[in-house]
Amino acid sequence: MAPLRTQAQADDPAMFPTSFRLNNPTGNVALFAFAEIGALGFAHHTFQSGKNGTLFDLRTEGNQSTMFLFVRLSAELNLWKRHSLIFVYQPIDVRTEAVTKRDVSFDQVTFPTGTPIDVRYGFDFYRLTYQFDIFKSPRYELAFGLGGQLRNAKIVFGSVDGRQRSISDDLGFVPVLRLRGRYTFANGVWLGMEADGFYANIRGINGGRSDVEGAILDASLRAGITLTSYLDAFVNVRYLGGGGTGTSSSGSDNLGGDGYTYNWLHALAVSLGFGIR
Repeated sequence: MAPLRTQAQADDPAMFPTSFRLNNPTGNVALFAFAEIGALGFAHHTFQSGKNGTLFDLRTEGNQSTMFLFVRLSAELNLWKRHSLIFVYQPIDVRTEAVTKRDVSFDQVTFPTGTPIDVRYGFDFYRLTYQFDIFKSPRYELAFGLGGQLRNAKIVFGSVDGRQRSISDDLGFVPVLRLRGRYTFANGVWLGMEADGFYANIRGINGGRSDVEGAILDASLRAGITLTSYLDAFVNVRYLGGGGTGTSSSGSDNLGGDGYTYNWLHALAVSLGFGIR
């Protein structure tokens, strides 16, 4: 004979009901944590450093045509059920090897045809946003918000023999707008989406001191299930895209670099995630 369940347990849609809770369900403050791991692939990625530099296709010429490790960590502070502060850490550090099929140049550094090169594309970012949920029901969510993102970019082209190297780096801040939605079925299965993005081409608003055109979009669709009263599991499909075009006062370690950069990408990530709430 199955043990009797309390009313709170009967209302719990978890696959494996338990009385244990990390957060007080009646409290006004809660802390959530999420982790994802999966694979990242590039659909399109082009880069140019210097106005006289080569427009280089990182996917076809730089061997970014395979899949790469994708990891994402985030934490959320929920206040009074409908207000949230969300922190995201997204590392991107893609390293490939290639042989130049033509003469290619980045700022003042030229790699002749047939040069074996190591390529690193690093674009970690840190994001903090605030959002407000317009619904009071815990089964529905439609939240709008805003925040900021700090990018930490380092792009390196180096000959395997170590004689030539081009380094472009950039540390900057951009504002972002946010949208998130979620619907939870009575059996604990849920569907969700979220998007963070921005476009700007005016100094200050774009996070820099020059009129550089820039855009970012981080959008995802996910489906999950409530495993226990404190643990969710989900699968996620995420689009990461954007880039920038223009001349900045900094961003190159190469002597004689003019500061011009063209960097645009479209990438897709598929991941498995877990949420503790």
